Amino acid sequence: MTYSVWAPSHDRVQVRVDGRDHEMTAGAGGWWHADVPGGDAPGTDYAFVLDGSGEALPDPRSAWQPDGVHGPSRVYDHSAFAWTDAAWTGRALPGAVVYELHIGTFTPGGTFDAAVERLDHLVDLGVTHVEVMPVNSFDGTAGWGYDGVLWGAVHEPYGGPDGFKRFVDACHARGLAVLLDVVYNHLGPSGAYLDRFGPYFAGSNDWGPGLNLDGEGADEVRRYVVDNALGWLRDFHVDGLRLDAVHALVDRSAVHLLEQLAVEVDALSAGLARPLTLIAESDLNDARLVTAREAGGYGLHAQWADDLHHALHVALSGETAGYYPDFEGQLARTLRGTFLHAGTWSSFRGRRHGRPVDPRLPGYRFLAYLQNHDQVGNRATGDRLSATVPWQRLAVGAAIVLCSPYTPMIFMGEEWAASTPWQFFASFPDPELAEAVRTGRRREFGRHGWGESEVPDPMDPETVRRSTLEWDELAETGHRELHRVYRELIRLRRSRPELADPGLDRFEVREEGSALVLHRGDLRVVANPGQEAVVDLDVEPGELLLASDGVEVVGRAVRLPADSFAVVTPRAANRPR
Repeated sequence: MTYSVWAPSHDRVQVRVDGRDHEMTAGAGGWWHADVPGGDAPGTDYAFVLDGSGEALPDPRSAWQPDGVHGPSRVYDHSAFAWTDAAWTGRALPGAVVYELHIGTFTPGGTFDAAVERLDHLVDLGVTHVEVMPVNSFDGTAGWGYDGVLWGAVHEPYGGPDGFKRFVDACHARGLAVLLDVVYNHLGPSGAYLDRFGPYFAGSNDWGPGLNLDGEGADEVRRYVVDNALGWLRDFHVDGLRLDAVHALVDRSAVHLLEQLAVEVDALSAGLARPLTLIAESDLNDARLVTAREAGGYGLHAQWADDLHHALHVALSGETAGYYPDFEGQLARTLRGTFLHAGTWSSFRGRRHGRPVDPRLPGYRFLAYLQNHDQVGNRATGDRLSATVPWQRLAVGAAIVLCSPYTPMIFMGEEWAASTPWQFFASFPDPELAEAVRTGRRREFGRHGWGESEVPDPMDPETVRRSTLEWDELAETGHRELHRVYRELIRLRRSRPELADPGLDRFEVREEGSALVLHRGDLRVVANPGQEAVVDLDVEPGELLLASDGVEVVGRAVRLPADSFAVVTPRAANRPR
C-alpha cells in the first residue's frame, strides 16, 4: 500500500504502520509517499512522524479513528461495504420537507443503528430529507459535532464509518435522502493537528482556527476541503451537504471556495446520475450564494433563512430581546421578502445589513423553520418553543412554514412539541479544556442577564440525557394532536401542489388584524397566532381542507378562535371546469 501525506515544510516524514516506522520519500508539491508491503490490510493502524520527533500524528485525511482523534488512523476499505441502494436515484430539493436531527440525542441509544429504528416515524410524518448534524470525529464521546478535527472520519461512538453507511442505506431503502452537516469554517480545540503538517491555518474566528483559503499553499488546503465534501457524497452515498457558517470562510480568491465546491459537486452529480445538494448556513443575508453562476452567483442550491425564523419566533412567543427587536410585527413583510434585513438597518448589528432577494429566485432555495439546533441550543437553558408556547399556536406556526413557498425544515421532536430541552453539551477529556468551556459558557450567558447557576453544565452527562428525545410523549395529549397536525399539513402540501409552489413572485401575504392570509394559488391559508379573529377573504370560501378546532366559515369570512389556522378553497375553485 502507498501511504501519502502533504507536509510541505518538513525535511523528514515517516509513516508508523502497526508500530514500525517507515521512511517516506519527498515528491512534488510537498507530498510525501511510502510503499509499505501489506500495509493495505483492513484494520491496519498507521500514523505519521514529522522530522524525527517520535510523536505519531493521525492522518489529516483519515477515514477511520477507532481510538479517538489523538490515536492512530486505521486503514478503511470503502469498497468492502455491501450497499443495497443500487436503485436509489436521489431526491431533488424542490418540494422537499427536511428534518434536522442529532444522532447522539435522537434516541436513547445515541447511535446510527438506534436512529434507524426511528426512521419509519419520519416516513410516516412525510419527511423527504434527513439532515444529520456533524458526524465527523471530535474529542470525547458526546458533543454537538461542531468541534470536529478529522473531517473524513466518522465519530466512533456513533458507530464509525460502517454505522453511518448502514444509516444512509436504511434511509434510502425508505425513500429518504440524507443531508450531512459539515464544518469547514474552523476546527475544534482538541486534536487539531493540521497545522503541524503544513500551512492549513490562517487566522481564527469566534470558534477556533480558520483555514488558509487564499494564501501561500492554499491550493492544497482548498483541495483538502473539496475532496472531503466529494468523499461524503461519493463514498458514503450522502445526497447533500449543509455547509456550516459559510460567512466565516475568509477567501479573497477570484473564485471563492464555495463556487469551486459547487462546480465540482455538480460534476459529480452528473457522473453519479443523481441530484446532489449544497445548502449553506450564512449570516450575510445575501442571495448570491444561491444565485446561478451564469448570473454571477456561487451556484449553491439553498441556504438557511434565519430572518424567517426570527419573525416567526417573535410572532409566536412575543420574545423581543437579543436580536429579535427588529422583527416585532414584521412577519408578513419577512415572509414576502425572505430577508427582513435587506440593505436595511439592523439594531442588533448597529449597521445596515443584507440585500434584497430577487423575487424571480425560487423560494425552495431558502429553508424556513420554527426551530433548529442553533436557535434552541444556543439559548441559555436550551428551551424549545414548546416550553412557553401552547401546542395550538405551534400548529399555527407549522401551517405558515409548511404552506409557504420555502423549503420547510423541522427540528427533531418539534413535530410533537417535545418537552425535552436541547442544551449545549461536550465531553472533552482534558480537564483544563473542559473547565474553560464550562466557565466560558456560563460567563457568556451571565453577560446577557442569566444567573450562572441557571446555565446547565455542558460537561455533565445529565445535560446530554436531558437533551435526548423521549419518544413515549408521542402518545400523550397535546403531543399527539400536534403530531397529527404536522402529518396532515405535510400530506396536504403533497396533495395540493400550489402549497409547495416556490414562486416568490406569485406569493402574496396580507395582514388581517392578528391574522395572516397566505395566497397559495387558488387556496388561502389563514393563520391566527393571536386572539379570536374574523378574516374577510377576497374570494367566497369553499371547503376547509384542514383547520383547527372551532374554525367556521361565515359568508365571505372565516372566524378563527385564538391560536388557530385554516386552509381554505375558494368556492369558485370547486366548480367544474
